[in-house]
Amino acid sequence: MAEDTDILVAPEHDHSDEDGHWEGGEAKPFDTSYGKLMMWYFLLSDAFTFAGFLIAYGTLRFSSISWPVPDKVFATAPFGIHNLGIFGGEAPLIFVTFMSFLLIISSGTMVRAVQEGALENKRGVVFWMFLTVLGGAGFLGCQAWEWNNLINHEHMTVTTNPFGSYTENGFFLDPETGEQTDEPVELGETYLLHVAGAEHGEAGEETFAYPETAGNYAGFEIMGDGTPYIRRKYMATDGPDAGSIKTQQFGPTAFGALFFGITGFHGFHVLTGVAFLLIILINSASGVYAMRANGYEMVEKIGLYWHFVDLVWVFVFLVFYLL
Repeated sequence: MAEDTDILVAPEHDHSDEDGHWEGGEAKPFDTSYGKLMMWYFLLSDAFTFAGFLIAYGTLRFSSISWPVPDKVFATAPFGIHNLGIFGGEAPLIFVTFMSFLLIISSGTMVRAVQEGALENKRGVVFWMFLTVLGGAGFLGCQAWEWNNLINHEHMTVTTNPFGSYTENGFFLDPETGEQTDEPVELGETYLLHVAGAEHGEAGEETFAYPETAGNYAGFEIMGDGTPYIRRKYMATDGPDAGSIKTQQFGPTAFGALFFGITGFHGFHVLTGVAFLLIILINSASGVYAMRANGYEMVEKIGLYWHFVDLVWVFVFLVFYLL
């Protein structure tokens, strides 16, 4: 007769609530909720997307011998602030610095909103989220001004980049006679193809006469959209083409395409974030999250997204405005 053997049976776990609905198990991955975990997955995949764009920009930027200098491209600001004589008469990047300040401050107000949510303080959540929305909206407004200035005043598009830089030293030719002048061309110096004498964002006045007989020296041309460009000629004095006559060229097409593409993609993220912030702000004010008594987890999740948007802007700022 066979002996009785004790059989160990694993205890059964009930993964359902009182109504029999599945709750997904007892243990939480990384000790966090499903919603926050999925937000982290999304942010990780989005980080790879931005990384690919920025690496592509960096590769093209450093492989090109002629690339616009950010101090010249982004030298303008609203209300003529860049011409007020501050900072020694020049204020490069002052406007984009203000933009970045708005976004970084909004990240700080988002932290405060999350903290107030953990304390179940509805009024605190609403107040700090409202300031975050203002910061995001202010950033979008600044970006809209910058795009308008580059497109309508500097005439930069996805396919046309009027910002160029010289690849050799030399001297300009007189636009009327074609004779060499004492006005130098410096290697690496950035120029903007506009009507002669025009400043950033201004119509300007022509400083040279352009008779038809001297058109080949002036390099004056009207683009298909009616935009006037003056492409001056100069005599190269060094390099393999020393002694030859050169003409100011348009800058790399990729610059405009990548700038509008990447900053537009980031701007879309900011716009989306502001929209969700508004929705969650309204829900918080109505008491929806207070009834859940979960520390305003939805505020924490949108906070993760908003901090990601701010962090990405740091890299965009570095790549486009500082390199």
